[in-house]
This record gives sequence, C-alpha cells and structure tokens, in this order.
Amino acid sequence: MQQLLHVLHERQAQAPATPPSLAEERADFAPAGPLHPIPDDVRVTEVSAGGVPAHWLDAPAADADRVLLFLHGGGFRFGSLRSDGELAARIGRASGTRVLFVEYRLAPEHPYPAAIDDVLAAWRWVVSERGGAPRAVAVAGDSAGGGLAVALLVATRDAGERQPAAAVLMSPTVDLTSSGASMSERVDQDPISTPALLKELAADYLAGADPRTPLASPLFAPLAGLPPLLIVVGTADLLLSDSERLAQAASDAGVDVELQVGEGLPHVYPLMLGTPEAATATETIGRFLREHAACPR
Repeated sequence: MQQLLHVLHERQAQAPATPPSLAEERADFAPAGPLHPIPDDVRVTEVSAGGVPAHWLDAPAADADRVLLFLHGGGFRFGSLRSDGELAARIGRASGTRVLFVEYRLAPEHPYPAAIDDVLAAWRWVVSERGGAPRAVAVAGDSAGGGLAVALLVATRDAGERQPAAAVLMSPTVDLTSSGASMSERVDQDPISTPALLKELAADYLAGADPRTPLASPLFAPLAGLPPLLIVVGTADLLLSDSERLAQAASDAGVDVELQVGEGLPHVYPLMLGTPEAATATETIGRFLREHAACPR
C-alpha cells in the first residue's frame, strides 16, 4: 500500500503546466492510479435504463434475479465505465449479482438535480423490468456515487416507493458544505483530494442550489426507514467525517449500519486492485450483499 500511495503522490507532483480541457480530464480520469480493464469473462451489454445510458455487467454464474445498481464516483464531474467498471464487475462477482452500471449526467453541463434524476430513472426502470417487485436489488456507489446512492434511498422512501434492499457506500460524498472535521484534519494524509478541489466540484454540481439540500447532501436528510448500510472508508481521506457522521446519524435513526474504517487507507481504496486491502474490502462487500440482498426462497 505504501508503494501505491507513493504513486498517487507522484501523479499529483507531475501535473501538467497547462490545464487540460474538461474532455481531456474526463478521458484521463484515473481515481486510484492505474486503470484496470473489466475482465474478459464479464459480459458487458449496453442498455437504456429508463432513458439513461447504462451497461449490464454479467460475471459468470451471476444470479439474474439479483441486481446491483452501481453509481460511479468522480465528484459529479468525472467517472464512467472506464474508471469504475472493474470495481463494479468485481463486486458483482463477489456478491453473485448482475450489475447495472449507470452513466448518469455530469456537471457542470448538467448540474443538480440531473444526476439524481437519472439515478431515480434507472432505479424505476429496474423495478419496472421486474414487474414492479424486484426480488433482490441493492445499490452501491463510491465517492459522489455513494452520495447519490443515499439520495436514492431518501428519495424512494419519501415517495413511498420500493427501496433497494441494501446499500454499499465507499467513501460517500454526503455533505457538500465541506463541514466535516476531516476536511482540515486529514489534509496532509489524503493523497488524492484537496479541500479546494472538493469545494470546486461541489460548486459546479450545485450551480447555486443550497448545499444542504437533502438530495444533494443526504447527510442533512432524515435517515429513518433506510435499508441496511455498509460504509467503507479509509482514515487518509478528506471525506472520512462524511462516513462517520452518516453512520452515526443513520444508527441514531434506527438504521442497520456497518462501518468499516481502514487505517491509513485513501479515498475509495477498494478501487486499488491487487492490494490486500482492496481484496478484503471486496470480500466484505460481497458478504454484505449476499446477506442483505439475497433472493427469497
């Protein structure tokens, strides 16, 4: 892990003198160092999920009756199947589920609420495709995608709709006010993000909306009635406080919450294929999804 952290620091130090275009930034987006391709044995199928571009990811022996809605990270500005597809496929394999990878619209061209609107459309499509009663559908997301996953839970609960059976949240972004203590206390430890970058990404996404809006910053939403949550975060992460405060608020509201904190590990460390920490996290996530999003027999 120390070698990987060194690579991340080196990547920051070698930033180009001329700022790249947004298209170039998106094309080069690699949130955890080297990008890893989706394994050849995973079938990738393009689909329109309620009008939202998406991909089915089917690992061998995946249970077609179980679905994981996966929401990628990237600060609402970046991210795609290219950056997060391997992680989504790996979790699908570990949990034995099909994965629907959602390509929601990105800021700044499409600010709030475009992303959560797309996530809700994809979710409702999954429910509709299964006759209105999916046997076992969960949601997972990393970083911004983790925040969108919580927003999905809140929105479906408030609308009286069917909710996902469970949610896996990896370093979720749930407070766009940047008020967590770790935003200042972990600055020297986080090799990926800076407070200035996170505030810039939040401003682009919000486009003037109140940062405490519950579906943008679901930490400020009432959390009672949500399904079981698994939250995975490292201590070398500016967003550590988002995870800690979300876990505490959800637990206080009577939600079943499991918080896994990796000592010395960076933002969304499950992305880091080939490390023992990512392998352990993948096993934990697979177990959680098999336990909480299993088909009734």
